[in-house]
Amino acid sequence: MTGLEYFLPPILAACSAENRMVSPPLLCNAPIKYQYANRTNPTYKNTGKGSLKLQLINQRSDFSFAIFSGGVSNPKLVALSNKVAFANPNAPVYPRLAQGKTWDEMTVTWTSGYGINDAEPFVEWGLKGDEQRRSPAGTLTFDRNSLCGAPATTVGWRDPGFIHTSYLKELWPNVLYTYKLGHRLHNGSYIWSQNYQFRASPYPGQNSLQRVVIFGDMGKDEADGSNEYNNFQQGALDTTNQLIKDLKNIDIVFHIGDITYANGYLSQWDQFTSQIAPISSLVPYMLASGNHERDWPGTGSFYGNLDSGGECGVPVQNMFYVPAENRAKFWYSTDYGMFRFCIADTEHDWREGSEQYNFIEHCLASVDRQKQPWLIFLAHRVLGYSSATFYADDGSFAEPMGRESLQKLWQKYKVDIAIYGHAHNYERTCPIYQNICTNNEKHFYKGILNGTIHVVAGGAGAGLAEFSTFQPKWSIFRDYDYGFVKLTAFNHSNLLFEYKKSSNGSVYDSFRISRDYKDILACTMDSCPSTTLAS
Repeated sequence: MTGLEYFLPPILAACSAENRMVSPPLLCNAPIKYQYANRTNPTYKNTGKGSLKLQLINQRSDFSFAIFSGGVSNPKLVALSNKVAFANPNAPVYPRLAQGKTWDEMTVTWTSGYGINDAEPFVEWGLKGDEQRRSPAGTLTFDRNSLCGAPATTVGWRDPGFIHTSYLKELWPNVLYTYKLGHRLHNGSYIWSQNYQFRASPYPGQNSLQRVVIFGDMGKDEADGSNEYNNFQQGALDTTNQLIKDLKNIDIVFHIGDITYANGYLSQWDQFTSQIAPISSLVPYMLASGNHERDWPGTGSFYGNLDSGGECGVPVQNMFYVPAENRAKFWYSTDYGMFRFCIADTEHDWREGSEQYNFIEHCLASVDRQKQPWLIFLAHRVLGYSSATFYADDGSFAEPMGRESLQKLWQKYKVDIAIYGHAHNYERTCPIYQNICTNNEKHFYKGILNGTIHVVAGGAGAGLAEFSTFQPKWSIFRDYDYGFVKLTAFNHSNLLFEYKKSSNGSVYDSFRISRDYKDILACTMDSCPSTTLAS
């Protein structure tokens, strides 16, 4: 078996695996991606003739192509090409929009090869057709010493370049803005990106059509059919492409954990930000933290496993902006029109008495339900309900300890829907509280729910997870396939929930909620404090 690989830089020595997150080819510096030389010509091994096409993206350096014999487990260099160069490898690329800390602020994050000693980063932006203004950008990066272990600090290391974030403030609600990324070099010349646009967020409580897409566990895949390390996200391009096709009907996206599955191979963060750029350059792309971004022993994560490949949260905290007080603690709230989103970080302690628990209660308690009737809780691991095999086998039907502390908050503050990833499938519960369905309706909820609907939407791209053969009474819809969730708020009284297939965008499950403000005010079990009558 013979493989063709391209990588930066060409380090030819072979290396053994350092932990279970390291998979072949066992080179001392990870190739960006690779293909087998017989991919288009099965007789290559006999004839030595074949051709391959590889899609290159700008990753701030030159590329070399290498051909190896010996397969992925025992690679031996046969030949190395001349370098292939981009016209400007340092150019600004892959803009990522995100909501700021207030409703009228949009942030723009991007990657370049220009440090603060090379150029001054900024965004030129303004109302479409009007005079443009400039907002400066801050610059971050990180090095091996910022990371926690192998392969991120060894075979997977690659310089991430420089990450810039600019804050566009005092936006008019729902107005279309144009922008482009700029760097002013010290010789007075400018480097520009292409032109982009975005629509500012609605005012909190604004009564307008508002459309939200939510999913977890997508990762990335190669459009040219190449292989990568940890190459198990076969549905990622289908999901990405469906969102791109329907972007005119999407206002904001939430990717709730397990973002790239880079697992310490840092070049894959560029591959991912390139993949989602058609989406993230146009609408806010909001994140939650997952086990494959954060977890590493002895680093303060709630779980001491190796799932981040030594990243321990550093790349995601730098590559993407979220409006958290401290991005190392990846929990935050954000308002979008009639929605309040409370985003938890399941890789840090959420139990009662913890700092995060106090944040979650404040986020839920502080929303004005007359203005923002749709209260949504988001998290990566399933803190609510799932009948995925790995939960059902241990009898927990969710993350152990998941709902012990939080279910009284969901009930007290009348959370409408809680959505999770982590289990790579789709599942919807009845409105539920303490394992008991509080409403037997399945597709049209009118008035009081009396509980929270829990949804697993972790099938956006990574290898699918089996369900238990036993389907609990609270599990009213399951799907072993790739897909994502869409919420559409028509007004303060009507919400549409849809689960769509990534393969074709068709709606496979849906329900509606119709209610008035007085329904939210009404008491249900454990949702209102006890009262007394004074004589």
